[in-house]
Amino acid sequence: MLNYQQVLPFIKKTDLEALEPQALKAKEDLLHKTCLGNDFVGWVDYPNRLSEADLKAIVAASQTIQNQSQVLLVIGIGGSYLGAKSALSMLRAYFKKTGGLEILFVGNTLSSTYTKAVLQYLQHKDFSINVISKSGTTTEPAIAFRLFRGLLKEKYGSRFNERIYCTTTIGKGVLYSEAINNNYQIFAIPEDIGGRYSVLTPVGLLPMACSNIDIYQVINGASQAIFNFSQKPFWENQVLLYASLRKALYDQGKRIEMLVYYEPKLHYFGEWYKQLFGESEGKNHLGLFPVTANYSTDLHSLGQYVQDGHRHLFETVLNINKPEEDLTIPLDQLDFDQLNYLTKYSLHQINHQALVGTTMAHVDGGVPNILINVPELSPYYYAYLVYFFMLSCGISAALLGVNPYDQPGVEAYKRNMFALLGKPGLEKLTEELKKKR
Repeated sequence: MLNYQQVLPFIKKTDLEALEPQALKAKEDLLHKTCLGNDFVGWVDYPNRLSEADLKAIVAASQTIQNQSQVLLVIGIGGSYLGAKSALSMLRAYFKKTGGLEILFVGNTLSSTYTKAVLQYLQHKDFSINVISKSGTTTEPAIAFRLFRGLLKEKYGSRFNERIYCTTTIGKGVLYSEAINNNYQIFAIPEDIGGRYSVLTPVGLLPMACSNIDIYQVINGASQAIFNFSQKPFWENQVLLYASLRKALYDQGKRIEMLVYYEPKLHYFGEWYKQLFGESEGKNHLGLFPVTANYSTDLHSLGQYVQDGHRHLFETVLNINKPEEDLTIPLDQLDFDQLNYLTKYSLHQINHQALVGTTMAHVDGGVPNILINVPELSPYYYAYLVYFFMLSCGISAALLGVNPYDQPGVEAYKRNMFALLGKPGLEKLTEELKKKR
């Protein structure tokens, strides 16, 4: 899975050897839940704790939703949205077939145009809601839930509650109270799992099941990733090696990690990756800045900078070994476009040679490349990849010395926004901000 041959021209094996003791300690701290932020590491063994009854309840709810609705509206933001979106984008067909459940996402933006467009779209559709929030008071999803709950009441009257499924913390928060008072079906977000680490809890599993993704294979993939991480020694442990490679490159002055993929289905996986590492590592003026690129598309926009720009980045390349589909280039007798030399290759083979050629060019240009080979796009390997990155993030944050499970910087913009909107209790801050404007 992990190939770091194209990093070795930039770091020494002794750099990794020096990080081995720290990485092994970080591993033990994570597995034994003695690390920084250990109140929020319930995700580490969650797939192994999930019961058959839990999985059956998710599958049963997904079948009810598919029978009662044309559309499932998933309301959430951050980890309550990106994980499920990444799974659906990676594992479903590009274009929805006739019939079947459509899944839309709201509550992840304050765009009035988008929100109203979805409201109008659902006027003549049977739909259900899966609202995802630990507290129920996060601004974007809370606004969306108020609006779309109102539409459900208009369409279905007193039976609107039969179409609302809440994924929230049991026993705490206003969403849980709302669910109890209105008899919504509830799925639990464990209190010791933060949003960006929650994709393989009911947060992501219910939308996946509603898309007919095999969630049993999802859990199997995650469990295997955890087993390999816990059992493999340092030089065979891909999580520890990847985290150590990132730290060694960081220590050399690399400040940007670009996650690169050659399959557009991975776009939202990249968005999930950005939140995972950005919120987990970006503290105390530390951390790699995570960005993504879709090659070969972005080679025609960012390629020049990557090749010849400031040498402060490295690339981590996701390579899908086996495509879901492939096709060949037809022979043209006139060869007006001069492509006949490509007819002996499939399009996947051409795409792969683009990867190889780009890697060679960028490494020659001073950009280290880490290659992560994924056998195929499947529920099993999706989950394995999710856990590979989450475990790596936990180790990477430990090597930096930061708590990967809080996000104090996110609160700064929220306080300012609430004050400018006149939220009670922030009058003093409101006056201070008015003076700055």
